[in-house]
Amino acid sequence: MRIAFAGTPPFAAAALAALLQASPARGWTVPLVLSQPDRPSGRGMKLTASAVKQLALDRGIAVATPGSLRRGEEAVEARQRLRDAAPDVLVVAAYGLILPPDVLDIPAGLRPGWKPALTAINIHASLLPRWRGAAPIARAIEAGDATTGITIMQMDAGLDTGPMLLSEPVPIGPETTTAELTAVLGALGARLIVQALAGVEGLVATPQPDGATYASKIDKAEAWLDWSQPSVVLARKIRAFDPFPVASTVLRGAHVKLWRAVPVEEASAIGAGTVMAADANGVLIACGHGVLRVTELQRAGGRRLSAREFLAGFPVQAGERCTAPPTA
Repeated sequence: MRIAFAGTPPFAAAALAALLQASPARGWTVPLVLSQPDRPSGRGMKLTASAVKQLALDRGIAVATPGSLRRGEEAVEARQRLRDAAPDVLVVAAYGLILPPDVLDIPAGLRPGWKPALTAINIHASLLPRWRGAAPIARAIEAGDATTGITIMQMDAGLDTGPMLLSEPVPIGPETTTAELTAVLGALGARLIVQALAGVEGLVATPQPDGATYASKIDKAEAWLDWSQPSVVLARKIRAFDPFPVASTVLRGAHVKLWRAVPVEEASAIGAGTVMAADANGVLIACGHGVLRVTELQRAGGRRLSAREFLAGFPVQAGERCTAPPTA
């Protein structure tokens, strides 16, 4: 089996690593990897290859990094490279670019006789049809879902609308962050894609049921917390926005990032966003309903710190207000 792979972040790199590990024993080969172009990263904003590209290059695998597969010279070249690779199947995991139907049709396909042909398989980080789209892990945490999982699905022209081939649930703990859940789901997706390809003859394509929800891309503007919301909602947002875009507030004119917090179900007669107390146990902030205890904070340009460490360098007093940034 010749497998082309398309993916970008560490979540996808886990799947590629699993395929490469399984390949010698199963007679698989990975002739081509597609990934997004290098992006500026770090304090120096140095161009950095994606986790998938770095892994592929380390293993001596050809890599294509077009900015688009729909139009332009890069798209034409990448499509031709995919044809030349002559894959039987294209495995996709968090690639980040739209794959047009004619690109999905390039692989020869598995399971001859399937209609439509099994040419492209996606590793999706939710239990479809819940949370189709760009940010399924963060949106599941933000919504307060108790369970998510991985769905191995057959790709079609729609947005995560293809039939399901394999799935497995994962519980979402009360303190789980997007960063933590992404690592868990990445490992599960890696295991399931190997299982799916190794047992391809036994796969059954099941249409998705009704009731789809959509996980829109996380916008940086969402990081600014609205303190009129309930503390349980804000605590979920803080977990959902770790590691991006990181929940934030303005306190005494400074941009403060909030990494860890727990809701405290107690009444507050003071205005939402008002600091009620601040000590080594955390910064207590009044919300629209309930109180939020923030236990890990960071000033812009600084390090993530426990409440004790943060307050040592940035003393906070009861009565101070947390606000949103001024609008332009």
